[in-house]
Order: sequence, then structure tokens, then C-alpha cells
Amino acid sequence: MPSERERMLAGEAYDPLDPELVALRERARDLCWSLNATRERDGDERRRILRELFAAGGDTVWMQPPFFCDYGAHVELGERVFFNFNCVVLDVCRVRVGDFTLFGPAVQIYTAMHPFDAELRRREEFGRPVEIGADVWVGGGAIILPGVRIGSRAVIGAGSVVTRDVPEGVFAAGNPCRVIREITDRGE
Repeated sequence: MPSERERMLAGEAYDPLDPELVALRERARDLCWSLNATRERDGDERRRILRELFAAGGDTVWMQPPFFCDYGAHVELGERVFFNFNCVVLDVCRVRVGDFTLFGPAVQIYTAMHPFDAELRRREEFGRPVEIGADVWVGGGAIILPGVRIGSRAVIGAGSVVTRDVPEGVFAAGNPCRVIREITDRGE
């Protein structure tokens, strides 16, 4: 029989009050609290915390605290990913981010979902993974919803709510986020 964590990562309904999951969330909250308490001059301590927090990429991520996540252990970052101030990642499922991707301030990435049925919502939740390609720029205040894939070299406009997949090499914006145009040159 799979554990609640295995069920969670598989996108199945799971019990969020399972003791293992509670302990893993507490671990992540403590690490985020420690990270958020660091000063700019505490680079070595930040790096140590980031390596411990993330499944991959903690050794090269550029992080401007504060930062918040559910588990951290389900976040896989490529090389030199950048998170600006006040980003949130709800990683009940895997969040994969490609190399050199940039997140503006207050970007939120959600994998967590809840049943529509109120009685089920009292005792279980589920999730869908999020995948973001390489060289993506996500503007400040954007929200990326569960199950979304954003292709490499895409640009997501500030304040967008990304409800469905975005292909590579496009500028997309709005609520709901939609493709505005292809990115064909180095200019705006």
C-alpha cells in the first residue's frame, strides 16, 4: 500500500494530516524561516539552507528572501534559477524549473488542489505537477496553477494567471493567461 506521500506525488487523493507529511512541512517551514532571517552578507548560510531545502538546484539558485514553500523537497531547479522577493511554491507535487529561469517578485506556483465536494475537502487533497522550461521569465505577481507546463524561452506577463500550458518562445499574459505573440527578436 503506498504511503500518503507517494499518493500525493502521484497526484492521487491523500491525507494532508498524515504525520510524515506534517513533519516534512514543518521541516520546510523551519528552513524557510531560517532562510528568511538571513542577511545579504550571510551568503554561505543561505547556500547551505537552499541545498538542504530543494531536491535539486540549491547549489546555484539565486534567492531574494522572503521565500515560502510547502515541502521544498519536491522542487527541482536547473542551473542559476532566480527567485525575487516574496515567491511562494506549493509543492505537493513536483515542480521542475529549467536553467536560467527568472521569477519576478511575488510569483506563486501552485500544485495543490482540493476536491469540489465539501465533505471530501475536509479530509483530503490532491495535486498536479508544474513544469517550467529553461530561460523562462515570469513577471511579478504571476500565478501558475496546478498541472501547467510553460515552454522554454516563454515570457509570462506580470500579474498573469496561468491556467493552461504555454508553448515555448511566446509572450503570454492576462487572466486567464493567453498567448499574445511569438518572440521573434531580441527586442521587446
